[in-house]
Amino acid sequence: MGIEVGGVLGLVLLVLNVWAVIRIIQSGASTGSKVIWVVVILLLPLLGVILWFFLGPK
Repeated sequence: MGIEVGGVLGLVLLVLNVWAVIRIIQSGASTGSKVIWVVVILLLPLLGVILWFFLGPK
């Protein structure tokens, strides 16, 4: 059962990361800000998405 739960949670995290990166690219933020947020999300997938959700450009 652990593999299935981990696989589902991993898939959910992947979808959230892709969604966040798409939203970042489409935002009106500066290019430097976009690059920094994308790098944070790629290096720290779970923490990066959480930080972006609360602190990222609106």
